[in-house]
Parts: sequence; structure tokens; C-alpha cells
Amino acid sequence: MNRDIQAIQEKIQQESAFVEKLLGEVSKVIVGQKYMIERLLIGLLCNGHVLLEGVPGLAKTLAVRTLSSAIQAKFQRIQFTPDLLPADLIGTLIYDQRTGEFRTKKGPIFANLILADEINRSPAKVQSALLEAMMERQVTIGETTYKLDDPFLVLATQNPIEQEGTYPLPEAQIDRFMLKLSIGYPSKEEELKIMRLNAGDGLPEPDPVVTPEDIIRARSVVSQIYIDEKIERYIIDIVFATRNPAEYHLEDLTDLIAYGASPRASIYLAQASKAHAFLRRRGYVTPEDVRAVAMDVLRHRVIPTYEAEAEEVTSEDIVRRVLNQIEVP
Repeated sequence: MNRDIQAIQEKIQQESAFVEKLLGEVSKVIVGQKYMIERLLIGLLCNGHVLLEGVPGLAKTLAVRTLSSAIQAKFQRIQFTPDLLPADLIGTLIYDQRTGEFRTKKGPIFANLILADEINRSPAKVQSALLEAMMERQVTIGETTYKLDDPFLVLATQNPIEQEGTYPLPEAQIDRFMLKLSIGYPSKEEELKIMRLNAGDGLPEPDPVVTPEDIIRARSVVSQIYIDEKIERYIIDIVFATRNPAEYHLEDLTDLIAYGASPRASIYLAQASKAHAFLRRRGYVTPEDVRAVAMDVLRHRVIPTYEAEAEEVTSEDIVRRVLNQIEVP
């Protein structure tokens, strides 16, 4: 087994060389926000979509745009509005009078990186069209089905402070996002750098240093990273504790959890832990990798009851209690 890990370690050293270059280019434009950039990379490495939640002005859109510029990937920003239609997203059939035939006009969904800006501002039909493309990685226009490009990653943003004129994503749809990030404010020193950077002649442009092929190669290495059976059982225990807290001596959480995490949580927690190990140049997963990504995988999958809301207990509070209770292998 040690030889296998050593072989994976060598592959990681080769295939992770792009990570430093990529972070270097992104840091030219984005000050701080290391947590957000790292989680976006985990999404890329796991082929999983990411939902970013934070107040306006925290560089969510800029981070995604900068990342796509550094990856030589096709990028599309879609501003979600109440009058947006599914056809505006995936495309439609247009009648050509010269030929007397219908031709396909592809929508902005045909790109590598999609920024779905303020996803909760569009009605359910549009959200469903996007989420179908996310899961199936294909789009049907008329009678023809088109495969989407690889890599294909949706990075959606939503504003948590403004609810007027919005269509909140149902829990079943939010579950399709691998990670949900909660973006916070920068520190004093970081904000000073941001102010100086934006007071100049304009933001620097990142150089394209990574190709989509590099990302696809890295994904195959991430999937080979060793995860011990003890770590696998640790992941299962964390997820099951959100469903049956009493079995894990968390009886006081029983009335606070309406729905526990779905089986997607177990799958994504294992995948994200492997990607976290990859970014740390390791060929095996540790419990620290699991704990580092657990909140981002679980915060949108654990649904609190009305009683929890009345007591101002959030899903994050519940996940923290679970992580503190489950014995680390």
C-alpha cells in the first residue's frame, strides 16, 4: 500500500505544479479570499458545482472571472433576472427564411465556466433549466441533445440579505451544488490593499497559465488518492449523525433537524477531501482534510426545524456540534 501511495505522491507532484501558478495569477487581482479561491479549485478538481453566498462587494464575481482568465477556459456570466427565460440560458431554434429550416442558436450555457450571478433572482423554470444542465451535463434544444464542454462548472452567487423580488432555491435544488461557501469580509490589512489596488490605473490582467486539459489530468490523479476505510467510516458517521443524532449521543439535536444530509453528502465529502489532500500535495486523505471541507459540503444539506429557527440555531451550528461529537479516527 505504501508503494501505491508513493506512486500517487509522485503523480501529484507532477500534476499539481499548475496550482501555484494559478494561485499566483489570481492573487494579482484578488486580495485575500484564500478560502474562496481554494474551494473554487476543489470544485474544479472534483467536477462539482459551487454556490457562493455573501453580501455584495466581496469579489465573488471578480474571483470567478479571474479564475477563468487564468485557466484559458471559455467563460460566460449570466445575470439572472425575473424576466429571464430558459431559452435565454440554453438556446433555442430559430427559423431561417432563406433555407426554410430551423437552425439551433446555442445559449451562454455552452462554456467551461458559468457564473450564474444572483441565481435566486430568476423564476423556477430558469433555475430548473440550469440545474438540469448541471446534473446531466447536456442540453436538449428541440429534438437534439448537445453535450456540454468539459470541464463544465457552474459557480452561482446569491445575496443573503435581500429577499424582495427573489425566488429562493428549493432545498432539493441546492443539494445539487457540491459546495456552498459563506464568504466573509476581508481583514483591515486586506481591505487596505484592495483600496490601493483599485485606486490605481485599473486592475492587472491575469495571464493564462493553465489549460482545461491540465484540470482534466489533475482530476484523474485526485480520484486515485488513497482514502483509508477508517476515514470512509468517519465520513459516514458524520453524515449519519445529521440523520439520527440520538445514535451518536446528540439527543438534543433530534428536535432541531428536520432533514439530515443526503447520500450526495457522503460522496461529495469523500471527493472534496481527496481534492483538499491534492492541494496539500498529499497522496492520502487525513481526518483534517475531511473536517476542513465538511462545513462547505454539509451547511446546505442539513435542514433545521422551525424550532431550531425559533431558537436561532443554524445548520452551521448543527454541523459544528456533529463534528465536535464524532470521534476522529
